[in-house]
Amino acid sequence: MSKKKLFIIILDNFKTLVGALLIAILIRSLLIQPFYIPSSSMEPTLLVGDRIFVSKFSYGYSKHSFPFSPNFSNKRYFSKQPKQGDLVVFKTPSDNRTDYIKRLIGLPGDEIQFKNGDLFINEKKIKRELVEISEPINCGNLSLESITFMETLPNGVKHFASYNKIGTLMNTKMYKVPNNHYFLMGDNRDCSKDSRFMNEVGYVKNLNLVGKAKLIFFSNDTKKGSLFKLWNLHHSLRFERLFKKL
Repeated sequence: MSKKKLFIIILDNFKTLVGALLIAILIRSLLIQPFYIPSSSMEPTLLVGDRIFVSKFSYGYSKHSFPFSPNFSNKRYFSKQPKQGDLVVFKTPSDNRTDYIKRLIGLPGDEIQFKNGDLFINEKKIKRELVEISEPINCGNLSLESITFMETLPNGVKHFASYNKIGTLMNTKMYKVPNNHYFLMGDNRDCSKDSRFMNEVGYVKNLNLVGKAKLIFFSNDTKKGSLFKLWNLHHSLRFERLFKKL
């Protein structure tokens, strides 16, 4: 084989590789992106080891829609308003790099407060019903005895929310959500770093929204086995969570 033919083959393969990479970046940036759940802050809705698909077009696009958040603009394009109850992936305001996923509780102008363990939105107590959960809720490496409720937000969206029986966040100040910001919380209410912690997360700008969680496409119990140990995967795989809509 001549050097010229070899060069043409290498060039063609390089073009194919670059083309495939560009397509993958476009899909990841504009359509859908996979995320891994590393913590228990969203239990019982999302478990450690869940892998989810996030829609990138649900709220429009900003610099955080793209890899490494290139600083080309401070605007959101084709912007769409998120709704209460959405499971939102966002960049934390503290560093604008770390991805968090929480549930959207407060829209711009809303007033959020906990009183004696009850959630109030705009001075109205959120309806909730006790739910029997057989397994304890995790908080890091601890398993805590918790109470789980089915909460109904003002727009009718229902979701699970768990509270530690000790009740470490029974009462909070009143949070007034600023314009163009949102208030988000984990469903594992006493084991979540979220908008209640102003110095670490606080109110989340519209610009920082990455996308809306849509589907659990894979899930394995990391305590029972690693994804890379294929011979043990049947023990750790959570079959009942595969392709579960969120």
